[in-house]
Amino acid sequence: MKCLILAAGYATRLYPLTENFPKPLLEVGGKTILDWLVDDIASGGVVDGFIVVSNHKFAGHFSKWAQTKEVPVEVVDDGTTTNETRLGAVKDIQLAVEKNALDEDLLIIAGDNVLDFSLNRFVEYARSVRTSCLMRYFEPSKEKLTKCAVVETDSHDRIISMEEKPAEPRAHWCCPPFYYYTASDVRLIGKGIIAGCGTDAPGSFAAWLSAQVPVHAMLMPGRRYDVGTLESYQEISSNYRGIVSPDDRN
Repeated sequence: MKCLILAAGYATRLYPLTENFPKPLLEVGGKTILDWLVDDIASGGVVDGFIVVSNHKFAGHFSKWAQTKEVPVEVVDDGTTTNETRLGAVKDIQLAVEKNALDEDLLIIAGDNVLDFSLNRFVEYARSVRTSCLMRYFEPSKEKLTKCAVVETDSHDRIISMEEKPAEPRAHWCCPPFYYYTASDVRLIGKGIIAGCGTDAPGSFAAWLSAQVPVHAMLMPGRRYDVGTLESYQEISSNYRGIVSPDDRN
């Protein structure tokens, strides 16, 4: 099983900090954001390799970082150089899958997320339900819901409906950018794009897929910190203490 890390964005809201440096390699709590994610996932022993999809502007930064890791890390350059010419997350996924001839289950994550829980719990959940999966958390703000993927689920966590950035959200369950796709569903990415699913936001393929096959949405077991502005980055980098064991939660 491989972990595909989406890191081809330009993080324009963090300029000038990220104007010439990738957001996933910013330091938080003594390690880069990407180190926190990769080290955690690698500790589970299920993922045997990582693929980082970068834009051309930052590919060299990621290649240099990859040389510091003990686990196998490949960097895929999507060839773009500006925010305006970016491929979009779904096409970046398609590029990495086709370039590496991936035909296995995939854990796909955005590389700029700071978490206080282990993603191995998500992998365990997905393997137990035996379908493609994502996560969900309760978001009370309608304004925030209009800027993310929103799902409705049944009593068994199966997705009933999913919409990316809805003008009128039908539920308060927001989806962070973490996805577990079975090998059979990975093969449907090209079909989803041809069918017209959006390609910019990573949740667009998940939304299309959930209307074709069973997809489950696990309740997120902790907190995700949004490094979206210079102010939020400074606050998180000063206060973050890493992954919290379930036994240590209040």
